[in-house]
Amino acid sequence: MSKVLIIGAGGVGTVVAHKVAQNTDVFTEIMLASRTKSKCDRIAEDIFNRYNVKIQTAQVDADVVEDLVALFKSFGPKIVINVALPYQDLTIMEACLQAGCNYLDTANYEPKDEAHFEYSWQWAYHDRFKEAGLCAILGCGFDPGCSAVYTAYAAKHHFDEMHYLDIVDCNAGDHHKAFATNFNPEINIREITQNGRYWQDGQWVTTGPLEFHQPITYPEIGPRESYLLYHEELESLVKNFPTIKRARFWMTFGQEYLTHLRVIQNIGMARIDEIDYNGQKIVPLQFLKAVLPAPEELGENYTGYTSIGCRIRGVKDGQPRTYYIYNNCSHQEAYRETGTQGVSYTTGVPAMTGAYMFLTGEWTGAGVFNVEEFNPDPFLKKVAESGLPWHEVIDGDLEL
Repeated sequence: MSKVLIIGAGGVGTVVAHKVAQNTDVFTEIMLASRTKSKCDRIAEDIFNRYNVKIQTAQVDADVVEDLVALFKSFGPKIVINVALPYQDLTIMEACLQAGCNYLDTANYEPKDEAHFEYSWQWAYHDRFKEAGLCAILGCGFDPGCSAVYTAYAAKHHFDEMHYLDIVDCNAGDHHKAFATNFNPEINIREITQNGRYWQDGQWVTTGPLEFHQPITYPEIGPRESYLLYHEELESLVKNFPTIKRARFWMTFGQEYLTHLRVIQNIGMARIDEIDYNGQKIVPLQFLKAVLPAPEELGENYTGYTSIGCRIRGVKDGQPRTYYIYNNCSHQEAYRETGTQGVSYTTGVPAMTGAYMFLTGEWTGAGVFNVEEFNPDPFLKKVAESGLPWHEVIDGDLEL
């Protein structure tokens, strides 16, 4: 039906490329582009060997709008799937506007020189996309992404009012490395080391980094210590579902991981400002990224599961209701299918699914949208068929 262009050739980009290649009835021509073309070529070769599907590849600097526009105009994609760095969201959105392409990403924009993220920068593009007759879909990974669609599905089918939302994210896998991050180390460490934040009675409450934690029991995994973080989908969910009184996000971390993280902070390797080293300017966190294992290389020996879902309390037909919707993903199964680990897989499958929703006419509109603003039903059907089946527990004990 349409051409698609994927920007980013890391673990998530690999999964997206695999998944669009499995759906050539909709994605009729595919291009994979990144700063390093050789990475794209390796992914394209693997996909051709697996599925006999040809993927075009290209080199592009996603920091340079003019380069992006030239590539977009040359290839002519109906939609651009952005799985590059969050710093590059705005340049890619700008290029989509100039080249007349629709847009989808998995994480919201954050400036390179500040560990801070919010949707205001991208929401500000709404009128321009609307006037151009183009659609921009924000946050279509797992969290954000499926977590927001799960919430929309709960609101549509199970609640008259949702009052309390807890998004719970557990990675119970073992990559057998002393220390590694499951997605881009620079983004991961910036996210975890900043202040936490949650929504309570119409206002944001700020906490210290990883200040609040408690054990939460995850299906087929058991109890894991879970830490309160700020995560971007909270911002859009409390806006789009105003009956929510409290919204929180929890993520698990092992003690060994936290010990390494504390040392990294204490010795200054988590700094994001430039320092002078032998006459060169370097950013310590970017240097650390260069020496840590690449997330896309963790899959081969990764064992265990991820478990991510939404636990919601509210009212249905005048009666209290609890609802839990979640997915468990096997790292080993993800690796067998795509050569990546489960965290990349759980992000890449929803990204393909969102683009599939747009190209098949299930999700429509001109402007900038978060995924919970669309119909959740066809998305959840397709994402389950594509490798991320979901489960629900109605009126069970939510712990939280």
